[in-house]
Amino acid sequence: MSGESGGTGVGPAVLSLVTGQVKRFLPRLRVGNLDDRDPDAIREMLPGMWLAISVWFRPDVRGLHHIPAKGPALIVGNHTGGILSPEVLISQLAVTSYFGAQRPFYQLAHRMVLNSPLAPMLRKFGTVEADPENGHTVLADGGLLQVFPGGDYEVYRPTSQSALVDFDRRKGFLRLALKHNVPIVPQVTIGGQETALFLTRGDSLARFLGLDRTMRLKVLPIVLSAPFGVTLPFGPFLPLPAKITISYLPPIDLRATYGDDPDLDKVYDDVVGQMQDVLTALQAERKLPVLG
Repeated sequence: MSGESGGTGVGPAVLSLVTGQVKRFLPRLRVGNLDDRDPDAIREMLPGMWLAISVWFRPDVRGLHHIPAKGPALIVGNHTGGILSPEVLISQLAVTSYFGAQRPFYQLAHRMVLNSPLAPMLRKFGTVEADPENGHTVLADGGLLQVFPGGDYEVYRPTSQSALVDFDRRKGFLRLALKHNVPIVPQVTIGGQETALFLTRGDSLARFLGLDRTMRLKVLPIVLSAPFGVTLPFGPFLPLPAKITISYLPPIDLRATYGDDPDLDKVYDDVVGQMQDVLTALQAERKLPVLG
C-alpha cells in the first residue's frame, strides 16, 4: 500500500497525526529495568498467584528439567494470547517455583506489555523491555533469559493459526545465543489463542499507518473478547479460562550442533521446526477449544 499516494492524500496526513501523538505518548511509558526484579516480593506473591493461575488456566507445564540447573541460558518461546500472554506469567511462576526466587530469571517483552494492567507485577518477576542491551546484560551476568522472537506479530496471529509457530523469520535470538555462547531451550505453548477470538493481525494497516517505524508495532489487531466484544487494538480483556500447556525441550548448544560459523537460516529452520513438531503434537492432544 505504501507509495500509492505519491506523497499526497490521506495516508501521509494520517501518518503525521499518528506520529505526533506517539511522540507525545512515548515519554510517559514506563519500560522498567533489571533492578525492578524483587525476589522477596516474588516469594510473597508466588503461592497466591500460582493458585489463581491454576484455577483459571489449569496449566500443564512439562520438561522444566531441560532448563540448565545453573549458569546462563536462553529460553525461546512461541507467543500467545495477545497483550495478556498467559504463558509469560505461567512460565515465570513455574520456573521460579522450580529453581527458587534467587535465581536471576528475566523476560524480554514489548513495552506495551510493560504498560498493561499486569505490568507492576510482571516487573517484580523480572519482565523488562525487549531491548538488546537488556538481553546482553542478563546473559553476561549469568542470568536466565526468556525471549519471544515472534513478538506482537505472533502473539496476535489469528486463532485459526493457534497451532503455528511464527517468528516472522526473526533471528536475533540466534545471534544473542551465539554471542554469549549459551544454550537455547525451546519453550512451546498452546492455548493462548483460545483466550479470545483473534480475528486478524491488522499488519497491513499497521504498515500503512507507519506504526512499525514509530512504535515498533507490526500489527493493529482486531480481537473479539469478553466482556465487551470487539476489543480496541492492544486493549486489555478478560481472557477465557483456556487450558494452557507449556513444554520445554532439551537445550540446544548451537556451536556444538552447527559449528563455529553456523548458517542462521538453517539453524532457524531447525529450531522452529522442532518447536512446530511439538506444537502440532500438543494440538493433537486437545479435545475441545478452551477446555483443552
